[in-house]
Amino acid sequence: MSDESALNPAVAPDTIVLVHGLWMTPRSWGNWKQYYEAKGFTVVTPGYPGFEIEVEALREQPEIIANLTVPETVDHLAAVIEALPRPPIIMGHSFGGTLTQLLLARGLGASAVVIDSAPTEGVRVSPLSQVKSLFPAQKNPANRHRAVGFTPEEFHYAFANTLTREESDAVWREFAIPAPGNWVWEYGLFANLKPGPQETWVDYAKDRAPLLFIAGGEDHIMPPSVNRSNAKHWEKSPALTEYHEFPGRSHWTCAEPGWEAVADYALDWALAHARPAVSTHP
Repeated sequence: MSDESALNPAVAPDTIVLVHGLWMTPRSWGNWKQYYEAKGFTVVTPGYPGFEIEVEALREQPEIIANLTVPETVDHLAAVIEALPRPPIIMGHSFGGTLTQLLLARGLGASAVVIDSAPTEGVRVSPLSQVKSLFPAQKNPANRHRAVGFTPEEFHYAFANTLTREESDAVWREFAIPAPGNWVWEYGLFANLKPGPQETWVDYAKDRAPLLFIAGGEDHIMPPSVNRSNAKHWEKSPALTEYHEFPGRSHWTCAEPGWEAVADYALDWALAHARPAVSTHP
């Protein structure tokens, strides 16, 4: 913990909220939840609305995924955070990183870390590996109205390219679900082609809790250049924004071998820079 937290634990965040990304559920945070709980933290892993059921059940009910919207998801997550006794640390992976940025823009959280984050509106960097990763969902306009999944081969390239194919397939079987096709179309490669502010727009000049971007050096679907650009947009804010890159790590960085180093770095940074707050509940 930071020196301030050690001296005055009453004001240090005692809760961590972990926000999952697309093609995943709260199950993907299993290792981090246990790891942080063993350190004495309360860890909350909210699913998107309707995602309270298991992975296997969601695969059988794709309409829950297909009909989901970003505003209702942000509202749902915000309600979870607002019900906590004091502002938590918020961590988001992939599109959970986008959602985390939207939550910060609402004034929530004591500090935040986004890992392999999908961008908020205005980030125009689209490396070839990202285009290739998202192509399966964006090759057919009809996918806008569907829940769209990855094949094992597509998942290996987009998510788990640093693993063997056998290891990646095991991850796919245990964790992967389809994603809302509309989200991939509206907030993916074509997000900046539409006029006016969209649902992932944030005011980059706004004050908010400190924010750390973590990128994996070998991430195909959300490469370092995307995260660096997103972080640079936030330089307009008076709040602290920092960027850190872990070489050789894929989009599956939160669970691939060595994930503990990422979890430790994220937590240490979030504690060191958290805005102190007093409990709002007796």
